[in-house]
Amino acid sequence: MKMKKNCIILVMILCVTSKINVFGQPINIQTTAGTVGGLQNGNVSIFKGVPYAAPPVGELRWKAPQELKSWTGIKKCTNFSASAMQSDPVPFMMWTEEFIAPPKPLSEDCLYLNIWSPAKKGKGPFPVLVWIHGGGFTGGAASCAVYDGEEMAKNGIVFVSINYRLGIFGFLAHDELTANSEQYSSGNLGILDQIAALQWVQKNITAFGGNPLQVTIAGQSAGSFSVNALVASPLAKGMFQQAIAQSGGILNGRFLKPKSVAEADSKAALQKLGITSMSELRNKTEDEIQALSAKMPWGSFSPVLDNVVLPQNLDSFFKAGAHNDVALLTGWVTGDGGLMDPASSSAEKFISNAHQLYGDKSTTFLELFPTSSASELKRSQEINGLMQFAGISAHKWSMYNKQPSYIYEFRFVPTDKPGFPNYGAFHTSEVPFAYHTLAHWKRPWQQRDFDMEKLMNGYWVNFIKTGNPNGKGLPEWKAYDKAMGHIMVLDEKTGQQQGLYKKEFAFFDSL
Repeated sequence: MKMKKNCIILVMILCVTSKINVFGQPINIQTTAGTVGGLQNGNVSIFKGVPYAAPPVGELRWKAPQELKSWTGIKKCTNFSASAMQSDPVPFMMWTEEFIAPPKPLSEDCLYLNIWSPAKKGKGPFPVLVWIHGGGFTGGAASCAVYDGEEMAKNGIVFVSINYRLGIFGFLAHDELTANSEQYSSGNLGILDQIAALQWVQKNITAFGGNPLQVTIAGQSAGSFSVNALVASPLAKGMFQQAIAQSGGILNGRFLKPKSVAEADSKAALQKLGITSMSELRNKTEDEIQALSAKMPWGSFSPVLDNVVLPQNLDSFFKAGAHNDVALLTGWVTGDGGLMDPASSSAEKFISNAHQLYGDKSTTFLELFPTSSASELKRSQEINGLMQFAGISAHKWSMYNKQPSYIYEFRFVPTDKPGFPNYGAFHTSEVPFAYHTLAHWKRPWQQRDFDMEKLMNGYWVNFIKTGNPNGKGLPEWKAYDKAMGHIMVLDEKTGQQQGLYKKEFAFFDSL
């Protein structure tokens, strides 16, 4: 009896020990700055909160990212870092907690990244995906639940997610900052942070099993704008080979300001709040600065056309083929249409805006976007909003690219959450399907949802690995061109539509 009892205890100990070894085994990797310690979770190695640049605090506030100082010993990297400074992250509208940055901690000290890599000894190197979060350049974090990279790593991809400075800390344009900058520029520190992260990847990702010559940059919303900006930036040349831009782009000519305009606007906004010099801001705490920035006008913080980080004339730059011409997967969700042109605005206002924007071509515009009934007006507002937010940029970018471009429209409506409004195919809803993270989004998923997750993730994984989304068992996805205009519609019945929005794109091309 005693022997039987001892055997049972021994088996329990072995089981527990085995579980610890599989799911919590420490793993150390040497980087250029020092050793980082992560954990092996089954067949995936996970490192969270790995620094990629010096903390931008004190004298480094509003400075370009600086190189890390070396450390001795092992830096424990098993928890996410603080998110960038932002207004208190809270769920709102359709964006439940899975899409929102953790409420705490928030800090200027935010330049960290996270890595999920396949733990397959003797195999690799593996393709790398660098994920850039959204949030309107004022919110968000790499630690959002739906950005988990474990499933991508299981698919043989090194998944890297990054934080970068936001809002007034990352995108403040001001003539005093410009004058004190080595590059004589301001307003693009957040983009410079992203470039610093890509430089870190080039120097270090081999140690994590990744291939620095097979890097895809990807992002959604502000992250998609960032991907577009990195493709435009001469400073990012050669740091990636492919790009995925989901819901957002900078080639419609309406989002980014020239540096001089951005500087003047920011200075005027700060003066209204009683701030007449940067030294006054520098003497404030990060919380005081964040509270102040929340009172500035909407749209105060986004990348600027400074002719250093970003070219002054984006359209001409891309048209000349001077951008980083890489294979592209880009598109939008139908819910993006409500972000630009609210359905509450009247037909009169819609028509007036058309005359202001398009002059003698407004008649053609209003034929494409009619307003004779409430349903027509709503439809026109949604399609025009979609065009402005993502469609025009995706179309133009694909036309300027010599490398293949693949465009999608996500129409799939996720299964409802009980007691929660149905927001349709809303902005950001495609992310968990593309990156196989439905398990991190609390809803009573049905087989239809898992089928879409499998299909969409298959396209994304194939593109990251080969630069082409096509693969066995997936509906054919043809590259986009002006003549045929194939767009992949992701819905209950997935398939290509030829010439989708062809007339609308032709109109905007004519401007």
